[in-house]
Amino acid sequence: MLLKNLREEIDATLARDPAARSRLEVVLCYPGFHALVWHRLAHWLWQRGWLLAGRFASHVGRVLTGIEIHPGASIGKRVFIDHGMGVVIGETAEVGDDCTLYQGVTLGGTSLRQEKRHPTLGKAVIVGSHAQILGPFRVGDGARVGAAAVVLAEVPDGSTVVGNPARQVARRGPPSETAPVFQPYAVCGDIPDPIARALNGLLDEVTGLRARVAELEQENAGRPPTRDPLAGEHPSLRLVGASAGNGTDDD
Repeated sequence: MLLKNLREEIDATLARDPAARSRLEVVLCYPGFHALVWHRLAHWLWQRGWLLAGRFASHVGRVLTGIEIHPGASIGKRVFIDHGMGVVIGETAEVGDDCTLYQGVTLGGTSLRQEKRHPTLGKAVIVGSHAQILGPFRVGDGARVGAAAVVLAEVPDGSTVVGNPARQVARRGPPSETAPVFQPYAVCGDIPDPIARALNGLLDEVTGLRARVAELEQENAGRPPTRDPLAGEHPSLRLVGASAGNGTDDD
């Protein structure tokens, strides 16, 4: 069973990283795969009550790969940790099958109690680089978390969340051949461009202002023009009138 799981993880890496050219390259050169191997050993020891041995195996894996996975964490099948440096997965975290994590991801806890305090990722979740998912809630199946997002609440199935704090910007249906599960770095066409969104807002405002100006011009079209009371007077009188209107006093 262990060898079968390792083969599936190698194949998952080949499927999601075009830079990987062979199984041997994955086995020898991919720290994400190495971290998972060390975690499988550490988790096996942890489940059998050999807590210190499990922590030591986890520590060795962290030193060798730069990826920290607590031996108590539950990691599913065909998980792909790409690049991986700086990834932190807490003790009560759960990562579902076919998930993808990029460098700098944190699955952290916000409580100091001995309880479920880390997130649960459903199946086929993609977490972009340096995203932080903090708390004992669920990130739904097929969800995508944008780079550097800070997720503090539950994410529905198929949703895409971005920002700090993270907010939902898109939601998709179940995966299909036309809408594949995997999107590198969780980047896809349904994530809005913030600059384009700001420009669209400005264009909408300008359109509204133009419409209002047109309404005012139509209202004033039928009114007689306002006559200047000093029109036709001598220029000196206009200056005197202007001075009086301004309240100036020449002493």
